Amino acid sequence: MNSRGSRRRLKDLLARGTCVAFTLLAVVPLASVLLYLGAKGVSGLSWSFFTELPRPVGESGGGMANAFGGTLFLVGLACAVGIPVGVLSGVYLAEFGGRGRFASVVRFSADVMSGVPSIAVGIFVYTLVVLSMRRFSALAGGIALGILMVPTIMRTTEELLKLVPDSLREAGLALGLPKWRVILRVVLRTGASGIATGIMLAVARVAGETAPLLFTAFNNRFWSARLDRPMGSLPVQVYTYAVSPYAEWHQQAWAAALVLVGMVLVLNVLARLLTWSRGGSR
Repeated sequence: MNSRGSRRRLKDLLARGTCVAFTLLAVVPLASVLLYLGAKGVSGLSWSFFTELPRPVGESGGGMANAFGGTLFLVGLACAVGIPVGVLSGVYLAEFGGRGRFASVVRFSADVMSGVPSIAVGIFVYTLVVLSMRRFSALAGGIALGILMVPTIMRTTEELLKLVPDSLREAGLALGLPKWRVILRVVLRTGASGIATGIMLAVARVAGETAPLLFTAFNNRFWSARLDRPMGSLPVQVYTYAVSPYAEWHQQAWAAALVLVGMVLVLNVLARLLTWSRGGSR
């Protein structure tokens, strides 16, 4: 028995050690990227970096205020496109689609779209919108990012609504409420925190996308709030500055990359907090 017990303990230690080693193997690269970005980018952060426009080549100073504003504007447009489509599609799949053939096709399409390279979506919107308008535009960028958000929101909404007990639906129907009101007032309210988590994860994904914006919103070194004009964004600005031959632009690119990673990290942490609070409320 002692030999068996010692062998079991040894196997247990080996299994735990292997799990810890692979966990560190996954965490170390992430921590290294964050530390390297911090070391490179923190010196470029200043008040003017967040409030001033880029300056011409050869002039020191300037900032990326246009890129910050453009990123927020484009993400807002993406939310206006992606959230209604994703949530309503998830509601249909969970409440009406069931296991029908059309619902299966929609689910399969959403799963495929989740793995499609973002540059392919950018080219699609370029062909559909940019060529039709004959110019790059913020509208095209918002549509491209919104399309990327739809699969995540759709599948999250569907899975969360499936977790809502049928007894709640039956109680609402027994009170004489129509089905659409039961879905709106009972089902969606019950799964609201989980749906918000999926939305935040989708926003975190598109906030750092560069490839679709190169084909749609392109870039703009000035303030712009027009839907039919090019618009600056942090990912594209980072790319533009990083490939330039100017040391000061490189410093600003590191600072912008640090801010962008921080934004994505905050959104992911908020999504986790929502998930934990939802689990604790149960």
